[in-house]
Amino acid sequence: MATKKTPQPPSREDILAFLAREREAGRVTKIGVREIARAFGLKGEDRLALKRMLSALADEGVLEKRGKRVNQKGALPPVTLVDITARDRDGELIATPVEWDEDELGAAPRILIRAPRRAKAGEPLPGVGDRALVRAEPDRDAAPGGPPYVGRVVKLLSRARHRVLGVLKIEPNGNGRIMPIDKKQAGRELMVAAADIGDGRDGDLVSVDLAGKTRFGATRVRVRETLGSVTSEKAVSLIALRAHDIPDVFRAEAIAESERAKPATLQGREDWRELPLVTIDPPDAKDHDDAVHAAPDTAPDNQDGFVVTVAIADVAHYVKPHAPLDKDALERGNSVYFPDRVVPMLPERISNDLCSLREGEDRPALAVRMRVTGTGRKIGHSFHRVMMRSRAKLSYQQAQAAIDGKPDEKTEPLLESVLKPLYAAHEALQHARNLRAPLDLDLPERRILLKPDGSFDRVIIPPRLGAHRLIEEFMILANVAAAETLEEHRQQLIYRAHDEPSKEKVTALGEFLSTIGVKLAKGQVLKPAHFNVILERVKGLEHENIVNEIILRTQAQAEYTHENYGHFGLNLRRYAHFTSPIRRYADLIVHRALIRALKLGEGALPDMPTSELAEIAARISAAERRAMAAERETVDRLIAHYLADQIGARFGARISGVTKSGLFVRLIETGADGFVPAATLGREYYAYDEASHSLTSRSGVSYRLADIIEVRLVEAAPIAGALRFEVVGGGERCTPPRNGKTSRARAPRAAQRETRKAKSRN
Repeated sequence: MATKKTPQPPSREDILAFLAREREAGRVTKIGVREIARAFGLKGEDRLALKRMLSALADEGVLEKRGKRVNQKGALPPVTLVDITARDRDGELIATPVEWDEDELGAAPRILIRAPRRAKAGEPLPGVGDRALVRAEPDRDAAPGGPPYVGRVVKLLSRARHRVLGVLKIEPNGNGRIMPIDKKQAGRELMVAAADIGDGRDGDLVSVDLAGKTRFGATRVRVRETLGSVTSEKAVSLIALRAHDIPDVFRAEAIAESERAKPATLQGREDWRELPLVTIDPPDAKDHDDAVHAAPDTAPDNQDGFVVTVAIADVAHYVKPHAPLDKDALERGNSVYFPDRVVPMLPERISNDLCSLREGEDRPALAVRMRVTGTGRKIGHSFHRVMMRSRAKLSYQQAQAAIDGKPDEKTEPLLESVLKPLYAAHEALQHARNLRAPLDLDLPERRILLKPDGSFDRVIIPPRLGAHRLIEEFMILANVAAAETLEEHRQQLIYRAHDEPSKEKVTALGEFLSTIGVKLAKGQVLKPAHFNVILERVKGLEHENIVNEIILRTQAQAEYTHENYGHFGLNLRRYAHFTSPIRRYADLIVHRALIRALKLGEGALPDMPTSELAEIAARISAAERRAMAAERETVDRLIAHYLADQIGARFGARISGVTKSGLFVRLIETGADGFVPAATLGREYYAYDEASHSLTSRSGVSYRLADIIEVRLVEAAPIAGALRFEVVGGGERCTPPRNGKTSRARAPRAAQRETRKAKSRN
């Protein structure tokens, strides 16, 4: 009788080869310890040895881990968002990934784009300058030095721009010149003939089509659209919309569909209209997509506990899969918020009317009822499709004032029966939050206020109230319940995931902390609580701001994904966005998935392959980053416009970034970002020390990240949103490092990108 052969533990090479094979088969996002152990027949001690080997490979930088998943370091995901950048000698298209951290992973890999086997009639073909979703895999037949990946376009997201946005300057002879607003096109000479100017006036913001070359080599253009005077603040958000190709006009079919929509009825819904749900939002909110309620739990098994209810607008009732409204919503991905306007994901008929949980009006909702203990632990939940009626529309300030002993006419009748139970339940949830210990960064949010004429007024930092925290914790609890329910029913969904920081960034953080006498423990599983201990240690000290800033930059970028690897910042194993389907397409997907899993009626998520869900996740992640960039640039331009007539003025500023080329600064009063070239710091040579994020002269004058300095405004470019300063005060006197680790700085553009990315974490 033959003896059964004992499986041999795999070598490092065996594991890497296995991952490569699985990646080529498109299964890489599902590979973890369990799958590898099963493939090699490992059990018991051999499985523990495998875990240790994978951890060692991750520490060496050979593999990267996302929760329980492992992948080869620097490998592209199966579905990748790319920019098509060039053609090779054979005329084949070459693309590079949009999201790629060159500081950690080196140069971005190139992808050879294969032409479609069969092009559909009328379907646009990809070209240089386009952005697309690509299904990519390693190219086993790649020539030496050639693109290591090969891919096919699954979705063309935006066409190359043959249209330019710029400021029109009319010459004495009647012809004109266009000054492009895009920084990458600065200095490009664009000429427009008098006959092609249309109704444009000097100083107008215009959209132009490229029309060819003049005989002197300049590019000739034709004005297609006049957007108004560039001196108007209202033109600033238009610049961001056009620059980022954010659609702001709904297609006629979508508008028609929204106008045909009829209010939902009680049929097929539970009647919750007597439950005193309330909305708590900013005072100027126009759409209300969440309402809350809490009451003591009367069940004998949950003494001192609560029943917490969160009701969310039932957008899925009105926006059906693949209908015109749905197509427009997916293209936008989310609503975009500017100081002077909102570009909604859905038409106002849906977002501000039929789906807005208005006070005293019947509205359809998808609600979750959650039982929590007196210490905030969730012990059960259930989802319901209901008809509700909001008892009151409250602002954060109203709700907080009532709890603080200053109720008004609206909150007085609600104080004992509605508001106090809400705050009591929140106190319990706060206890559970403290035990969970999510990342606790102190990052105040600035808000721009405009005057009635739309011009810049001032920047404020709204106070962080208990009412804000209450709604935040209720929404997090509901989002967790949604993810848990869908996993329990084995229903595919889109998660909101946030990876743990990379080894390289944690190492860099440790090097910095050592310069201020703080140690970051090594060789342990990193958790948000480890960062919180550091933040608490420096609270109130001179290093508080810089430590907050660098820990923020250490974090990974949150994203939407069809594969779950947890949410590091919130310290949650599973998390999905459920609470804002009016303004986020990801939440609409989760609503549809719940309707399907729980058999709650029409509007369910249709059958779709996993690859399609992955494509949707990639698209809405890209749309989210597009919106954040547009919002950020609009604020930069508004403040630059405001400061343009204050050349020579002095301001207090905090250093927000340090490179060999100079200092990035943020004005304390307005939050405006600008740059101080190193050449203007003085006649001395300044050495850049990467570990301490500082520039230090030979005589010992040092400028370090988060230092407070005084600067003078030298130049303002409102169209580009750029400000240039010089230092007139500040800078510490210290002993110059003799053997400090001084390294070549990243280019200013990379540092600027890093600073801006940091603002959008989580």
